[in-house]
Amino acid sequence: MAVDTTEQTVSVQNGEQVPYDKLLVASGSRPIIPPDIGDTDIKGVFALRTLTHARAMVQWAESARQVVMLGGGILNIKAATALLELDLDVTMIELESEILPWLMEPDAASLIHNVLTKAGLKVITGCTASRILSDVNGVSGVLLDNGRELPCQMFCIGIGVTPNVDFLDQSNIEVEQGVMVDRFTACSTRNVFAAGDVAVTFNPITGEKVITGLWTNAVEMGRCAGSNMADRPTEYSGTFGILNASQVGDVPFISMGIVHTAGTDYETHIVAGPNSYRKLVFNPDGTRLIGALFVGDISRAGLYRAVIREKKSPEKIKSYIINHKLHYGHFLCN
Repeated sequence: MAVDTTEQTVSVQNGEQVPYDKLLVASGSRPIIPPDIGDTDIKGVFALRTLTHARAMVQWAESARQVVMLGGGILNIKAATALLELDLDVTMIELESEILPWLMEPDAASLIHNVLTKAGLKVITGCTASRILSDVNGVSGVLLDNGRELPCQMFCIGIGVTPNVDFLDQSNIEVEQGVMVDRFTACSTRNVFAAGDVAVTFNPITGEKVITGLWTNAVEMGRCAGSNMADRPTEYSGTFGILNASQVGDVPFISMGIVHTAGTDYETHIVAGPNSYRKLVFNPDGTRLIGALFVGDISRAGLYRAVIREKKSPEKIKSYIINHKLHYGHFLCN
């Protein structure tokens, strides 16, 4: 497939050229596959992204005993939890010092780690896979970069995604990892727009360019792009940094905005307990809430999200924010 922005046509696989007046690039993303760990096409190696992938994993799991998961992100954690329910021996490998490194710092992630450990998951941090081992039946094990060898009959890769932009190589659409768009989701070329995992947009908190492979952001961005393509100018409000909500076992969590503060001068407020964790992040002078993380108790999370996204001044309600007593009435009065 290829795009000709001069003639305003798209060439598809059968050679047909399809003309367009307005073009939306929403080609999504695909799993990142490490290039130097051996043959990832052998039987028993998976990268979860689609329903087809999930069904294939379930079918293969019927004949597996041991599973190794590469990557400690939320998608792999969900997959690992499902595999544990099939009574499989599951080991997770994470390069960073703790699981969920993009969503929270280690002290908060340890709560999720403990839940997974109690469920039977083995977690190895601070290392990665260096080579896939195989035999006539498919994958037989994984060699780690610390020299340790883990036997397995199923290997699942979940270390992130990369935008599908290869088909734009011969076009003049600006690409920097993903497709560059302005605040109206328009690309560098006339009559071309982009949305979703493939688009590079901006973080409304920091103004930095970001790509976020989350369904919620894709839906909002797609709606905005559709309006602009229909000549109804609509400004996109930005990709809300890291915004993810999920549940592991009976522990829910939500991470939004800026939550990684090590080595910064952000004002932080942390309340940590044996089964819960709450962290609020303000800008250095304390005049704006820019991030929040809740583990265990996620009540009022929607209100905190609104304060962050709408850039509300917390001056009159800051004590309520910090003490977790924020309520809808504060939005009527502020």
